[in-house]
Amino acid sequence: MKLISWNIDSLNAALTGESDRALLSRNVINTIIELDPDIIAIQETKLPSKGPSKKHLEIINEKFPHYEIVWNSSVEPARKGYAGTMFLYKNDLTPTATFPVIGAPGTMDAEGRIITLEFDDFYLTQVYTPNAGDGLNRLEDRQIWDIKYADYLEALDKVKPVIATGDFNVAHKEIDLAHPNSNRRSPGFTDEERQGFTNLLAKGFTDTFRYIHGDVPEVYTWWAQRARTSKINNSGWRIDYWLVSDRIAGKVIKSEMIDSGPRQDHTPILIELSL
Repeated sequence: MKLISWNIDSLNAALTGESDRALLSRNVINTIIELDPDIIAIQETKLPSKGPSKKHLEIINEKFPHYEIVWNSSVEPARKGYAGTMFLYKNDLTPTATFPVIGAPGTMDAEGRIITLEFDDFYLTQVYTPNAGDGLNRLEDRQIWDIKYADYLEALDKVKPVIATGDFNVAHKEIDLAHPNSNRRSPGFTDEERQGFTNLLAKGFTDTFRYIHGDVPEVYTWWAQRARTSKINNSGWRIDYWLVSDRIAGKVIKSEMIDSGPRQDHTPILIELSL
């Protein structure tokens, strides 16, 4: 089974935009199409509460004609057109989709951040983890989220094995970003967020990239858009992950990044498993 995850940073812009960045995004979409994954997880769709428009669905169905679509969008009282997640899965698959509420603080549960697909033998769940925010103004809420989300995955894992993916908004260790020393209190590399991810793995989950590749350095999934040379200089962060229950780690064949060319921001990540 081949699975791909990608923080797209606005589905509308990627599908309908005419900017240079939108064209780069469509090149990435074409790369994903060529890889022919069984399932695609998409984060930060930024869609309205009613989900994709008729135009969006037409484009998606044209590009991915043999896939079903489920989505989870931000709804009031959360901000409109914010966060959001989506799954595309081949139409010969028959999962049951749920949209978990984990008891997160503030409006986090209303921001469309989690979708879970239940299959006969495993769960596949994706997350768009809340950012700690400018000035770390959301760090306390983020710490509560990390606890609640880890508890949610642990509960799933007690029923059947779990595959979890998405933008976790944390570089776990120093090797996971280019400049750890200058980012000690940056969102995504605070001690609190890193410990939250450590605690999640300790509940019985494997970071599949490290499982396959070990401590290979300078391999990232995100490069800041605001720094024009971040990708050229490979000044990146690894904040997107494929995790699996420890007991199925041996079934992972590949876990790697997909080349997104010159496009900055997130690059898609791929996992192949023998299930």
